Amino acid sequence: MSKEEIIKALDDACIKFIDFCTDIDTRTFYLQPTDKWSIAQNVEHLSISANITRLAFSLPKFIVKLYAGKPNRASRTYDELVNKYKLKIQQGGKASGRFIPEKIRESPEKKTMLETFKKAMNKLKDSIEKKWEDSQLDQYLAPHPLLGKITLRELCYFTIHHTHHHLAIIRERCL
Repeated sequence: MSKEEIIKALDDACIKFIDFCTDIDTRTFYLQPTDKWSIAQNVEHLSISANITRLAFSLPKFIVKLYAGKPNRASRTYDELVNKYKLKIQQGGKASGRFIPEKIRESPEKKTMLETFKKAMNKLKDSIEKKWEDSQLDQYLAPHPLLGKITLRELCYFTIHHTHHHLAIIRERCL
């Protein structure tokens, strides 16, 4: 995907996610199933992830390269990245540390949480659009807790898929 296609795909994923969650009733949104995150926690997790991801695109380029190094391979395709992520999940990989949301009990309001997610995604898209050339997305790495060091293009792919992944989890719960 080109940078423009990535930005559009990020926007589309965000819109689909927010549109679906907006129609969920408040009780269901905050309901905490046993051993699973509530929908509210899924939203919080995606907000945290988008804000942390944005760091890779907001820092000066020399800091990004100094911190994570430079790639020794070409970026994976979207499908290759998604397959690698799915394999890691099948092997028991899951969110950890600062990516785990705390229990949420009807505060903040659902509308506020969805707006926070939207703002985080918009800031991420703005950072990519304004600070990075398409070719540069393949020239820098960022650490990912499950996937290891991945290129910034792959980090974009992950964020797109990650949003769809959590939307699928939420849709399944609401059926």
